[in-house]
This record gives sequence, structure tokens and C-alpha cells, in this order.
Amino acid sequence: MPLSSPGVVVSVNLSQRRTVRKTRGNEGALVFDHGFEGDAHAGDWHRQVSLLGQESIDEMVAKGLSVGPGDFAENITTSGIDLLALPVGSRLGIGDSAVLEISQIGKVCHTKCAIYYQAGDCVMPRDGLFAVVRAAGGVRVGDVVFVLSLGDGSCDRTPASAIAEFDAEKAAETEARRRSSFAGRPTPAGGVDAGGRGPVSASETQNGTRLREGVQPS
Repeated sequence: MPLSSPGVVVSVNLSQRRTVRKTRGNEGALVFDHGFEGDAHAGDWHRQVSLLGQESIDEMVAKGLSVGPGDFAENITTSGIDLLALPVGSRLGIGDSAVLEISQIGKVCHTKCAIYYQAGDCVMPRDGLFAVVRAAGGVRVGDVVFVLSLGDGSCDRTPASAIAEFDAEKAAETEARRRSSFAGRPTPAGGVDAGGRGPVSASETQNGTRLREGVQPS
């Protein structure tokens, strides 16, 4: 698999609290195996630094939101590099000396943020990347972001519990979308219902919806 084309740092965003938008800035200092100095998400865990492409933010702008770098609580906003093409374990160089290793792609949102309620969607759980700091260094707007190596899908700092939680959340979302796509589809009497659950008799069908067994229409 070829390495992704390099990109550039659009913004460096920090906050002193979690669950809030980060303040857009021009530079920050990455501390080895910790994160950005002074940032609330830095620490001894696998999501020390977060990245999001400007391209993903532009998608939300196209939906009518007035948002920009830092509004999704990402630390580093990039442009030009295809972040989502990078598997876990990939290493990124930034500027002169900083090195990040991708530890997670996307995340589970236990509480929906303000952006989600404004737009009905949030790109960070889907498009955000998380990383650990493998080499310290300064990060500034305009720095080149480049791929040093592609990962094998694993990172030694990512706990198995985080992987299992994320996989379960994605499976639940997939199932919810599947059910939603079937909702409202007419089901002909005597045919097979949209969920593939077998023949549907005329008595089972009302307004195109299969009745649950034992439940009669009001």
C-alpha cells in the first residue's frame, strides 16, 4: 500500500477542559508519551492527541453549520492528507521532530455534543483519528504532516477493552441503520418481509408493517 500524500497543519487547538470546543491557535508543544502541553486530553492513555481533516469540517459547513478548526475538539486540524486511509499503528511526522502513532480511528460518544444536536451528526466519532506521541516536538500552523510508515492495524497503547467497545458501537450503529432503511417499506401480503424474517400473511400486515407476534393493532 503506497504512503499517503503529505498534508499541512491548518490549526493547533487546545483546551483546559474536556467535552468543550478547543481554542484555535498557531502552535503547541507535544510531550513524549503524554500529548500537548496544557491540553485536557493529554495523559497516560491511548488518545493523547486527536486529529481531524479540514475536509471533514467542510462537510459540516456544507450542512449549514458555522464551524471551524477546534470546534470538534480535535487538537490538530490537517489539510491535504487522507487521514482515514491510515491504519492503526501508522506513524506520522509533523514539522521538524514530532512523531505520532495512530492508536484509534473514530470513537464512541457516550454523550452527544452540542454540534451533534445542532446538525444531527458529528464527524469526530467517524472521521477523527487519535494518536500517542512517540517523539516530542513543536507543532505549528503550516508544518508538513507526512506518513513515516503504515501500521498493521494495532497499537501497543490501545487497550483491548477500547477496541471491543468501539467495535460493539459500530455494530450497533450498522444494525440501527439497517433497521431504519427497512422502516416504512411496504410489505406485500404473502411475501417476505423487509427484515428477511419469512413469509408475511395478510393478517400480519397492516400499513406495510409486520405486526409483532401476539400484538394486535389498536
